[in-house]
Amino acid sequence: MNGASQRVRKSGLARRLGLWNAAAIMLAFGLTGCGRTTPLGPADYVDPRGNNLPAGSIMGADGLAVSLGRNRGGNDESGALGVNAYLWRGTLDTLSFMPLVSADPFGGVVITDWYQPAAATGERFKATAYILGRQLRVDGVRVSVFRQVLQGGQWVDAPVSAATGTELENKVLARARELRAQQVTSN
Repeated sequence: MNGASQRVRKSGLARRLGLWNAAAIMLAFGLTGCGRTTPLGPADYVDPRGNNLPAGSIMGADGLAVSLGRNRGGNDESGALGVNAYLWRGTLDTLSFMPLVSADPFGGVVITDWYQPAAATGERFKATAYILGRQLRVDGVRVSVFRQVLQGGQWVDAPVSAATGTELENKVLARARELRAQQVTSN
């Protein structure tokens, strides 16, 4: 190997190392700009919803709060749930005849699996309930019902009467009011 080919090889290696070094330096400067220059203080941890509860155990002084009772400082009757506890329980009770796929108490969504009534062979139903708030109100729950019929060995979507969803919503509301009345009389 002569001296000229060694210089060419060294210059190629040096060029590649120079690019890697430049990239590493740019990355270091870029990441330095992402950091916070002042330490976080207590004011940075304020809950924007106004729920500035004292820090401590998730169990709290009274234990884990998932009951149907009232919130200590508020009037939303949601306990530790993200939605109204009476509507949540009323929804679960009302749709309990259908198999449950998903229940999110913080998002307020209950999804059932397909249910085929014994009396109605060849059709099946599915429901999705949305709890829309933290107060026990008439417009606090929305139920969507889906229906399929068996045609030629395949399940095909079929229309559902709008009254079906409204009827289920009314049953959820009636059950929620019943649960609230039971809670009030027991206190």
